[in-house]
Amino acid sequence: MSESMWVACQLTLGLACLVGGGELLVRGAVAIAATLRISPLVIGLTVVAFGTSAPELGVSLQAAMSGNADVAVGNVVGSNIINVLFILGAASIITPLVVSSQLVRLDVPVMIVSSITVWFMASDGSISRGEGLLLFGSLIAYITYCIRKSRSENRNAKPEFAEDFPHRPELEKGLSTQQSLLLNVAFVVGGLVLLGLGSKWLVGGATTIATALGVSQLVIGLTIVAIGTSLPEVVTSIVASYRGERDIAVGNVVGSNMFNLLCVLGLTATVSPAGVNVASSAIQFDIPVMVAVAVICLPVFMDGNIIRRWEGALFLLYYATYNAFVVFTAKNPLSPPRASLLLTWVVVPLTVVPVIVSIVTRRKKRRSKKTS
Repeated sequence: MSESMWVACQLTLGLACLVGGGELLVRGAVAIAATLRISPLVIGLTVVAFGTSAPELGVSLQAAMSGNADVAVGNVVGSNIINVLFILGAASIITPLVVSSQLVRLDVPVMIVSSITVWFMASDGSISRGEGLLLFGSLIAYITYCIRKSRSENRNAKPEFAEDFPHRPELEKGLSTQQSLLLNVAFVVGGLVLLGLGSKWLVGGATTIATALGVSQLVIGLTIVAIGTSLPEVVTSIVASYRGERDIAVGNVVGSNMFNLLCVLGLTATVSPAGVNVASSAIQFDIPVMVAVAVICLPVFMDGNIIRRWEGALFLLYYATYNAFVVFTAKNPLSPPRASLLLTWVVVPLTVVPVIVSIVTRRKKRRSKKTS
């Protein structure tokens, strides 16, 4: 088989595995939620989010074992920015995403606090083993709280819960609850395996084509590979959005970000003898951008509890701008004063403007309700 044919096969198989894996993962996750009487949002925040973020955990732990634990920081920061700007942007353009009130009240604030906490921990140039344990312990506490809360609410609202899951084909086929659960766990595991294989083959094929066209390894790493490691989240959220499982589409992104911060960074710092070193450039610019992206989610989600298509397009524009900036500064590193200037006059306004617009919009809606 010639190289061109092999590349074409890689791209075709990669896309097929991604689509098939996303479909299996979403289908299995929704059914597990129904079987365990847990809301799809919680499944999206935990099972789906953690499963699709497993590649980031594997890369970071492997780097820690080989003495390159600082790789985890770039891995986490880049993934969290891509998750919100690229994945939510693409998914909401396909169909506007309805945002659960729980995300606005609890999960997004937790994501913002986690992002700020990591920034504070990293401000001295490293995240220690003790800080890593604190991050990981926070994740365990958060998961426990979410599952208990969801099961308690669903027990108290059985009629409403039944309406959410009126059709259970696996039970109609005569499967017991345990058999149904095992079948859907197999769907989830199979979906995750296919997503991993699909992203690997697709990135491999795209990298070969880019190299043949003369694109530098640096640009390939910052674009194709960076997006490739987030392909499981991309496809899962888009498939969930297309199937109408919008809680999973949004919950996957928010949950993945918290998993990256609390588990990937937490475990990496814990297993690494010296903790995780953080580059000064990340402290001065990339981590603040990650925090800004997390903060932007709150006003966007609160504005009618929906992510509209134009907001999705705005997210994609933000991501394209950030990606172009990363490629540029990789060849022309910023000095600390310039990074601070850029942070003050670009990142901060881009964060503050959506907050102000959201506050003004909500006040106008309240006034119109009062007058009517």
